[in-house]
Amino acid sequence: MHGPGIPPQHGPQPSNGGVVALRVLFALLPVLTCGFLAWGTMLRLAVVTRKPRDWWLLAACCTLTVFWIALIDADKTPDTTGWQSDTGAFGTILTGLAVCAYFLVADIRHHDAAAVARTAAWYPQRPAPYVPPQQQGTTPAAYAYPPTPQQAPAPAPAAPATPPRIGQVRAELDELSELLRKQTPPRNPDPGRPHNEGEGTAR
Repeated sequence: MHGPGIPPQHGPQPSNGGVVALRVLFALLPVLTCGFLAWGTMLRLAVVTRKPRDWWLLAACCTLTVFWIALIDADKTPDTTGWQSDTGAFGTILTGLAVCAYFLVADIRHHDAAAVARTAAWYPQRPAPYVPPQQQGTTPAAYAYPPTPQQAPAPAPAAPATPPRIGQVRAELDELSELLRKQTPPRNPDPGRPHNEGEGTAR
């Protein structure tokens, strides 16, 4: 079983070397110009990512750059040693460093996400495992649905029959009572008359 081959290239794709070279160039641009061309780096990032956030950051960077330059120009001292020029120079350098760091992070994430999207578009997703349909009448009773209250109740069990032991005991009692009647001597019907007439005559 062989996996899919190399994904086709849809249109001209920039090489990794060209992407890295442009990344280094635009990352150094704010540093080499002391922050005055930081807006150029943000313009490059906004064009590449096309995100509204980057366009807003480009506008903010341009506004800050104009503000710092205007603050430096507001210094009226002969050797530009006033607080206006110091604050403007410090703000320009700080803005350039912030733009450089943000550009590196955003550009790397953008190209990594694009590479992952191209790879996911080439390799198809695995299909779901096949589940055979259940056949009617073959479901075990243990997996049946529980009875609902609407179902008819089960019939009550019939009364148990008389066990054969009771009939045998009755027959034995009848035989015993018959035997006792045969062995018991008969009673004297006349209590005043002696039982043995012969003995009374002899006397």
